[in-house]
Order: sequence, then structure tokens, then C-alpha cells
Amino acid sequence: MASVLFERCPVLVRGGGDLASGVIYKLARAGFPVSVAELPQPKLVRRAAAYGEAVYSSRVTLNGLTAVRLAAGEVAPPGCIGVYVAERLEQLRPWLSPVVLVDARMDKHNPDTRLDDAPLVIALGPGYTAGVDCHYVIETQRGHHLGRVIDQGPAEADTGEPDAVQGITHARVLRAPAAGLVLPATDEKMQPVQIGAIIQSGQVIAVVAGQPVIAPFAGILRGLVHPSVMVSAGMKIGDLDPRGRRDYCFTISDKARAIGGGVLEAVLAAPPVQPYLRSRGSDEIAAGV
Repeated sequence: MASVLFERCPVLVRGGGDLASGVIYKLARAGFPVSVAELPQPKLVRRAAAYGEAVYSSRVTLNGLTAVRLAAGEVAPPGCIGVYVAERLEQLRPWLSPVVLVDARMDKHNPDTRLDDAPLVIALGPGYTAGVDCHYVIETQRGHHLGRVIDQGPAEADTGEPDAVQGITHARVLRAPAAGLVLPATDEKMQPVQIGAIIQSGQVIAVVAGQPVIAPFAGILRGLVHPSVMVSAGMKIGDLDPRGRRDYCFTISDKARAIGGGVLEAVLAAPPVQPYLRSRGSDEIAAGV
């Protein structure tokens, strides 16, 4: 992890999923002290590429940056990101005192984020309006404007169409056939199917309430929700990648890094944050003291 250059500008990121992890990584590498607020049982699909996985594993390292699960009031070890379990922002905000708050939950609607939650409030994707419930919105749709900083109005509307991977869209998204827990199936060695496993077309990947989740094509299992998470019928529970690149399962994606770059741009350029970006003693140096 890079040195903390902007210790007077703490950042709180709500959500620790795969896209949020691009934001966390970019800000931490740029020298901001970053904390993460996550739910007790986050519905992470690409959890092997998400800092929020620390909720389940206590500690996770992604792209060389380590995140650890902490209780409210605990301080992250040097060089680590603290992941705090919290149902509500008010459980963390009074003592973390974020200068920047990033809503990276990707709910496609605004559950509770407000313009006055921090001196600078940034939100990812559709469901938010810059100038109304946040200061900036970051575009999350792939294409020419991915990662664009929007200072007035919303991001592009949700299309409901998953990003195409080698021309495959809906088929690569695994959905729950029923409500229940997602239990990984066993492979030919009678071991549970893991993220990063090679999957054959027609193979049973998981079982939900006794019903199988079957691979529609051959590929790599890029994501699967944690088996302790209760899901509803039709909910996205997994991601099958036809490209066959196992390392893609365990690293931050190009999309997440582009979105993270947009957030970093917004933070560095936002007028309300400028006083917090000055290092200690900068005023004295400028005055020639």
C-alpha cells in the first residue's frame, strides 16, 4: 500500500463489492486513508475480487492491498484497509468523520445517501442525481463515458443488460432457481466447486433449495455468493466467464479501475476537499516560515 499522504482527508466507502474495490484501491494507492462500510452478510458475487470479502474471511489481499475486518472503534493496522460491518451509516460516521463519502453499493437506487453526509459525497451509477443527493455521480456504464465525473444530473439509466463477454450477456449471469442458501456442488474429486474452477457446459455449479444451477457454457467460475447468504428466486448468485483466464477472478477489473479513476479525479478536483489535501505545515511553507 502507498504511503498515507492525505491523512487529514479520510474516505469512507459504502460497499466493498468488485466495482467498489476499484475505488478503494485507487484512493488508497493515491495516499488517502480509506475505510469501508459493509453489511453483515454482503451479497458479493465476485467476492474473490472484492475487499468486502474480509467480512467473511477476516482478511483478504487483492492487487497487493490488504483489507481486514474490524469492529467499530478499532483502527486498521498500518498499510491495511479497515472493513467495518454496519447496517447504518450513523454507526460509523461519528467516529470515522469522513471528509469524503463514496456510495459504491451499486443498488441502482438511492436507499439513504444525502448531500450533507460529508463535505464531499460521491455516488456510483444510476439512481443518484449530482447536485441533489450527492455532489458527483460517476458513470458506470461501459462505453465512451465510463468513469466520467458528472457534476449535474444522473448517470445513464440502468439497461438491465449485463456487460457482454465474448458476446455472451445474460447467459453468463447465474441466477438462483429458488429461494435458499447457495451450496456449491462437488467436483469429480468430491471437493466443493470454488471460484476460479474450470467449468464444463452442463456441469452443476451449485444447488439452491435442492435445485441445481447448471452451467450454460464452458468457462471459468468468476464469482459465486457466499454459502451463508440467503438468496431469493431469480437473484444473481454467480458469474461464469467464457474467456478462461483464471487470474481475472482474483484481480480488480478494468471497469472497476476506470470507475476508481473517476472517483479519484472527483476527489482531487472538488473545491470542498482542497483544504484537507494540504499537508501539515504547507501553510507555513507557503508563507516562507
